Amino acid sequence: MALITKAVKGTQDMLPEETGKQRFLENTLFDIAESFGFKEVRTPVFEHTELFQRGVGETTDVVQKEMYTFDDKGGRSITLRPEGTAGAVRAFLEHGMFNDALPKKLCYLLNCYRYEKPQAGRWREFQQFGVEMFGTASPAADAEVISLADQIINFLGIKEIELQINSIGCPECRKKYHEALKEYFEGRKGELCGTCLERLDKNPMRILDCKSPVCKEISASSPLIIDYLCDECREHFEAVKTYLDNMGILYTVNPRIVRGLDYYTRTVFEFVSTAIGSQGTVCGGGRYDGLVEELGGPKTPALGFGMGTGRLRMVMEEQGIDLPGDTDCDIYIAPMDLEASYRAMAIVSDLRSGGISAQTDVAGRSLKAQMKYADKIGARYTAVLGSNELAENSVKVKNMATGETTALSLEDFDEHFLRLTVNDAASNIGVDEGEIPNISDIFGF
Repeated sequence: MALITKAVKGTQDMLPEETGKQRFLENTLFDIAESFGFKEVRTPVFEHTELFQRGVGETTDVVQKEMYTFDDKGGRSITLRPEGTAGAVRAFLEHGMFNDALPKKLCYLLNCYRYEKPQAGRWREFQQFGVEMFGTASPAADAEVISLADQIINFLGIKEIELQINSIGCPECRKKYHEALKEYFEGRKGELCGTCLERLDKNPMRILDCKSPVCKEISASSPLIIDYLCDECREHFEAVKTYLDNMGILYTVNPRIVRGLDYYTRTVFEFVSTAIGSQGTVCGGGRYDGLVEELGGPKTPALGFGMGTGRLRMVMEEQGIDLPGDTDCDIYIAPMDLEASYRAMAIVSDLRSGGISAQTDVAGRSLKAQMKYADKIGARYTAVLGSNELAENSVKVKNMATGETTALSLEDFDEHFLRLTVNDAASNIGVDEGEIPNISDIFGF
């Protein structure tokens, strides 16, 4: 029988074997962000197209080539979000969060959509974790946001990642830089791709982010923005570096970083891995002091970063870092007849209410088939429940790792079973029975 259809190119399914690991990663990201004072915000998956045209920038590849844009039934131009910052800024303005205590710290986890050529580390639907901080122009805020990303990467145990930073200045010092770039690229005008020829007059900095090998080679010798910074931007950048130095965060100044979106100002940064080929940037961000005003709000300095969870997972897999997955079945209770099935269902219901992962037969299988199923799902303990066990109000629970069996009363089975598992865990890590083991020792975290 042929499949009706397959997943759309550039998208992927996440199967049960991986969703538990993904959920652990997501919870980790939020937990660390919340320790820095960031609170979750959720925005719609689509916005008015104008938001991204004005916010992301009409000269960017994202807006020119990669957005999923369509007219809705009311004739309005709608776009699936290609990134998270513009929507977060819109929410910040629409709900008057600029009147709250500042700085306002927001974080989010969302799916984004870009029509790009799928390759390792790049998908047309991808998940992005991001943070945004509104209402502070201090270089201390830049360092804090960078340190948040750094702490996530360190907590996950990821190695071979380099923090690269740069400053792309403010609109004032960029005017002189744009003039220098135009003069440089005019001399190589005949070699530039068609897109970069359009950018030459509108925004020559976008040429530096072109993916064409020819344009990349031409850009390699172009003037550096860091040589055109005004005194205020230079002082800001030096202060950011001093904060990072004092926190012991290693970095490299890469004067070629400009980031791919127009809203960035001053500090920009990337965490770059060599483990996943050409798509090595696992986190990128910076300051965007003019974006809130550009989208109709009061003048509000802001900054943030975006981190692709797919690329994070790829890097971790390359380095052999395995995330904890879903809890396997703690106990499988195999009933031998209908009366036992009624009782088994009641027992697993009580167990589940107590936070224990418990299963019983719901398919009418034979006892032999049930035992095979319990083995396949990785049940840590099993128990066979029949007429004898019901009559004696007791059942033998088998530890599948050791083969040991323990008789437990069917009365308050959930409490008895929990005590058994804690004692078994304590024994496995060398803690005397009756003592309370450290949960991190039990589960290996």
